This record gives sequence, structure tokens and C-alpha cells, in this order.
Amino acid sequence: MRLPDPQRSRIVLIGAGTYSDPHLLDLPAVPRTITDLAAVLTDPTHGLVPEEHCTVLLDDGDLRTIGQRLRTAVQEAEDLLLVYYTGHGLVAGRRHDLYLGLPDSEFVAPEFSSLEYDKLRGAVLDSPAAAKVIVLDCCFSGRVVTDSMAADDDKLNRLEVAGTYVLTSAHRDQVALSLPGEDHTAFSGRLIRLLREGVVGGPELLTVDDLYQRLTATMAAECLPTPLNRGTRTASLIALGVNRAFAATAGPELRERRIAAVEHGKDGHWKEAAETLQGVVEESTRVLGADDADTLLGRQSHAHSLGAAGDPAEAARLLRPLLADQTRLLGPDHQDTLRTRQFLAVNLGEAGYREEAVSMLRVLLADRSRLLGAEDAHTLRTRHLLARNLALSGNGDEAVALLRQLVAERERLLGDEHPHTQRARADLAAFGRDQGRD
Repeated sequence: MRLPDPQRSRIVLIGAGTYSDPHLLDLPAVPRTITDLAAVLTDPTHGLVPEEHCTVLLDDGDLRTIGQRLRTAVQEAEDLLLVYYTGHGLVAGRRHDLYLGLPDSEFVAPEFSSLEYDKLRGAVLDSPAAAKVIVLDCCFSGRVVTDSMAADDDKLNRLEVAGTYVLTSAHRDQVALSLPGEDHTAFSGRLIRLLREGVVGGPELLTVDDLYQRLTATMAAECLPTPLNRGTRTASLIALGVNRAFAATAGPELRERRIAAVEHGKDGHWKEAAETLQGVVEESTRVLGADDADTLLGRQSHAHSLGAAGDPAEAARLLRPLLADQTRLLGPDHQDTLRTRQFLAVNLGEAGYREEAVSMLRVLLADRSRLLGAEDAHTLRTRHLLARNLALSGNGDEAVALLRQLVAERERLLGDEHPHTQRARADLAAFGRDQGRD
């Protein structure tokens, strides 16, 4: 199961909320329904397609225009084709066929002023799209859900190969509802809510069948007309969105995996930690989104683990774009942004770019002193790293001066026996001897 390819998929949303025929009441909830559906389905993080691949036909009564724009989307779709209608459903003819109401439709004779469902179905069947979904939110929409969705057995076979799914808001002779006080039609409003909020305890991706099952339960519990569906086996597995509630449970689990991997690295297993963290980042990006705070932390931990495992050049390559993203999303003074700056400087130094590392650490030291204070542990850590990189780049006198100051401050703040104090004292002794030899 997967989400459709957004560049090879198309969505057509058709809605009719105003009518000229006095027998057809206006449906004020339709415009908001279509607008919000478009927003959900084109959401940059959780949607199915970009805005340019979603055709919106709202209160358009020109059948020729509708036909042209529908045919364009139908022929361009290669992966998923989703056609959605909400408005009045009308019945006419000897066979009591379904017609989809448009602003100029006539209640008593819709055949010449409405969108005939059979024509819509025929256009969809002719699409090269691998998966096709039709959703009808209108009265009498259940009439289209029959045992033979196609005109003949040959077309039925084609459907089973291509994967087609029809979801309707009501049974054969039921009236779809638009409830007073609600912004959307009853069926579409509950579908929008599912797509916006997700299904607690549900799978990572919501298939069209998952949505049907949940809508059926929800609408039955509220004593509303229950939807019907018809589709081939493969069509029922079409994913129509990310389950946003899944992230609520997946987030803490991914966070625990990240923390555990970092601890595993600290125990001396950085290579294994890096492999685990790469998987965490990939899953977090998919489930939580690329801009999520936990995804950014995962990228930081993954890059840091690569450096610790002996590949500082690759760590620096990953940290540069991360720093740009964190600066944009969190701000330059956020603690996570500052930590990435330090990790980048350290790995640049280890990769042989000592001068660049020194320049970065000088600025970082000033920023941490300003934000955290001169005696904060992070500020002192940055001063220690600056001193080491200065010494390794040939600036021994400045390095020794910084280390002497650092040793005195850590002795006063942490005590003589603290590991940080001992590490600073050891570096002072080593770099001091080097200066003495010079």
C-alpha cells in the first residue's frame, strides 16, 4: 500500500450549491465543502496532489466547460483519478437513472441540463489512471452502486484490472443530508474530519475502504444515511491520505528509538547507531513530516553519529542543510540550531577544515555567551572545542590561554575531579607541552 504519485494523479471536485429552479433548494454548505475538500486534498504535507492538479468546478452550469476540464484531468491521470461530486442528485428516465444537479438543472426534466452519471462514469473508465475513485455526495447516489458497474462484461474485466471504487453518501432511494448549523454536508463533513484528524488506532495510511468503514460506523451512530461502496479488490486498498492520528502515537515511539540509538552509540556502537538513526529519520519524515521538530532532531542525531563513527565529511554534508532548515523553522537562537552549529563545526574540523571550524566556533561562543551566559555548561563546551581546534590549526598560544581560563572556571564550578575538568586539564597539559617544544 502506498500514497498515489502526486505528479501523476489528478482530482476533480464538482459542486453545485445554487440552483435557478425553485424546486431545487440552494445548498449553502456545498461551497464550503468543496473549498475545504480542496484544501485537505492539496495540503502540502498530508494531501494527495499539488493545487495545480486539483480541478475545482463550483457552481459551473456549463456542461461543455465541465466536460472539457473533466476530460483533461481524466486523460492526464496516470496513477490516481479521484472525481468527487456534491450537490442535488436527480432521477429521470425509464430506468430512473441518476443525474448530478448543476445550477441550471430542471427538477422535472434533468436529462438536458444536468451531468448524466453514466457519462461521468464513461469518462472515468476511459482514463489511463491505475486507480479510479468516484465519490458522490448527493440524494439517490446509491443507485449507481450495482452489481454491474460497467456496461458489459468486457468493461467489468477492465475495471478489475484498473481498480475502480465508487463511494456514495446514501442508499438507492435515500436523501443525503445537509444539517442545520454545519459548515459542510453531513457525509462530506465527516469525511473531511477523518482526513483532517485521522483515525486513532488506525493504520499509517488510510485507504478508501478504511474511510468507508469509519464513515459507515460514524453516520450509523448519528442516525444519518449510511454510505455504500463498490470496488474491485485492489481498488479498496487505494490510499487517500496519511492517518494524521497515527503520528500522535508514532511520534513518541520514534522519539524513544532515537534516544535509545544515541545511547547505544555512546556505549561505543556509533556505526550501528547511525544505521538505526537513518531508519528513524526516514520513517519520521514520512509519518511526521520533514519540518517536524522530532524529524529535525533525528537528522541531527544521525549526522552526529556518522561523525562519531569516523565519517566527519558525510556528517558535515548532512548538517549544512539541516542548519539551514532549523534556522528557518526554529530560528538562529534556538538550542537545537545552536547544537547543530557546534556539531557542524566539530565535524568540519575533523574532516580537515580547521580554519572554517574555528571561525564558526568563535561566532557560536559569542552567541552562547550572550544567550546562556559565560558560565553555562554549553558555553564552556564551545570554548573547549574552540581551544582544541585552535591548537590543531597552529594557534597554540590562544588555545593555551583559553584552556587555562577554562580549567580555572571548571575547577570553581564543577570541582577538581569532574570529568570535564580533568579533560580540560589534560588538553592544557598536552597543548602546553607542544608550545614548550616550539
